[in-house]
Amino acid sequence: MSHNNQENKPQPSIYRFKFTQDFTQTLFEFSKLHQFDERDTFREAWESWLEENNDEVCKETRYLSNIGYEGDVLDKMYKSSRYYFRKKPTAKVEPKKRRNYVSMDRELLDQMDKHITDSMKNDGFCPANGYDEFCLNNTGIVKGEVCRLLEEGLDGEGIKFKLKKTYKNRYFQLSH
Repeated sequence: MSHNNQENKPQPSIYRFKFTQDFTQTLFEFSKLHQFDERDTFREAWESWLEENNDEVCKETRYLSNIGYEGDVLDKMYKSSRYYFRKKPTAKVEPKKRRNYVSMDRELLDQMDKHITDSMKNDGFCPANGYDEFCLNNTGIVKGEVCRLLEEGLDGEGIKFKLKKTYKNRYFQLSH
């Protein structure tokens, strides 16, 4: 009875048909071997490779057909080899070390929100000009935040960028 339930269960749709892991490795090795070949030379090597690896290619074609792939499998293999695997780097790229996020002072954010809300009532308000006006009218709180951010390890340019970006983000949030 449970066997029948599995047959009636809808199968999830597959949107990206991937090669098996073993075949992917074989295709990757071929691609790297012929990475710098001209198009015609690559095509000739491809034709030879297909003949030499006929069993694996047929097995992979059956696999993809069985899971629902309806396209041209050999074309998919060629394009993957020529345009994807050939250009894929062999070494793992280490992710960049991100610096710690430093949040802005709540009082400064509240002042920005108040300034933006009041300024949006005026025609012709734009956040770039609004930011300059905000800094002129709120020098005390801005200087305090600059000092705090310097203590947190940010440099002068980073602080200037962070303040302006924060102001523009607040504007965007309040205007939408």
